[in-house]
Amino acid sequence: MWWTASVLILVRHGRTAANRSGLLQGHRDLPLDELGQAQAQACATAITGPVQVITSPLARAIATGQAINPDVTVDDRWIEFDYGDFDGLPISELPAGIWDTWHLDTRFAPPGGESLLDLDERVRAACEELQPIAAERDVVVVSHVGPIKSAVAWALGVGVEISWRCHLDVASLCRIDITRRGPMLRSFNDTAHLRDLNVASAPSALP
Repeated sequence: MWWTASVLILVRHGRTAANRSGLLQGHRDLPLDELGQAQAQACATAITGPVQVITSPLARAIATGQAINPDVTVDDRWIEFDYGDFDGLPISELPAGIWDTWHLDTRFAPPGGESLLDLDERVRAACEELQPIAAERDVVVVSHVGPIKSAVAWALGVGVEISWRCHLDVASLCRIDITRRGPMLRSFNDTAHLRDLNVASAPSALP
């Protein structure tokens, strides 16, 4: 494996039709498109060797995880941010002022959805549970923009509001080393394994 120590490897799923169109995707359960399938295989090439794979319950994450290891474990805590009534919309069609509210208040939840703090609570609990396991062997988690950014915030010891200050590409890899002093972010938004696909990044939605 090209990772040199026991780590927590965070993988954003490959592209879907909603990613391609720039739509908020949340809990919509869409499959990988043709490019997304190729991206999943590229992730599998980058992460070789025996690894435990945990995925979100959504099809796009499961398919990406199964490209790495067919035997995946599903953990609902790694599901994408719930956009509620806004799921499936382009950002341009959100009600006036909602985008600013989202940026300014991590407690804000869209109608029928969840807040960034809600997401952060479940993801941090999952990270704490995985920490002693990832200290002993490599663990791969295939998830989505929101949960991965929250896991990065956990590793850095900061709040989930940093989600607005970083970008995460489809099928990108992040690496968190688990040291005796705690988690340490080693790499973020690594897309080197996607270069041969020669396709521009899909837009990242909330958060």
